[in-house]
Amino acid sequence: MNATTTSGRSAPSSKSGVAIVAKDLGLAWAIRQGTPVVALEGVSCAFAPGEVTAIIGPSGCGKSTLLQIVRGFLEPGTGSIAYLGPDGSARSAPSMATVWQSFNLFPWLTVEENAGFGLELAGVAKAERQRRVREALAAVDLAGFESKLPRQLSGGMRQRVGLARALVMNPDVLLLDEPFGALDAQTRLVLQEQLARLVESTRKTAILVTHSIEEAILLADKVLVMTARPGRIAAEIKVDIPRPRGHATTGHAEYVALFEQIYGLLRDEVERAMRSEGS
Repeated sequence: MNATTTSGRSAPSSKSGVAIVAKDLGLAWAIRQGTPVVALEGVSCAFAPGEVTAIIGPSGCGKSTLLQIVRGFLEPGTGSIAYLGPDGSARSAPSMATVWQSFNLFPWLTVEENAGFGLELAGVAKAERQRRVREALAAVDLAGFESKLPRQLSGGMRQRVGLARALVMNPDVLLLDEPFGALDAQTRLVLQEQLARLVESTRKTAILVTHSIEEAILLADKVLVMTARPGRIAAEIKVDIPRPRGHATTGHAEYVALFEQIYGLLRDEVERAMRSEGS
């Protein structure tokens, strides 16, 4: 399946910045015995500056693998990643920061020290580091918790520290790999709305890997639906729902139509993945 579908017009993207273009990406994992496992095959897509792109698909379809190739942590077996300016000319890679599903905080450091760890490694002066960290913590509603240790925070608060640690670096591109996957449903809903507000206020380029259709629709300007392994792009769906978006958005007819469209695509792929696992 290789359909491309849209829902209205996409939100306008920034005219500045660097676009990330993936062309014919492929990657196979070598195993000790037998045929290599093909994780990605013929993946071509683009991530526009100033837009949020969500990547959704069945478990094991290569979503996180694609994100790590974009980040530069993995080399594709085939294909390429290019960075293009507004005029289509080649540019150097934009700066990137990643928020992972696991909190990855240093338990012996305070909230402020954890959030500023990257800045300290980069040699940023203490006064400037503190200013930027406090701004980032305020952006994720953690002002007043600077001196707390991770064990004194809830799971949602710890994940917000991880988000602040990424934001404080002021990256050109924010990568989000199942950032709320380890949280309970209620906390996840609240943090989805907070992240949506942050996205709307900064218009930062972001790539979100998620299993949640709701999360993809609430946060993204475009949703890439992936097939079961080997991962390919099954569909590219524009999200033309006005911002701000929040939990109330889920009751709108536009949201329901998009949810059903994405769910229909995913259901077929999840069933195919289950049949493959059972064979």
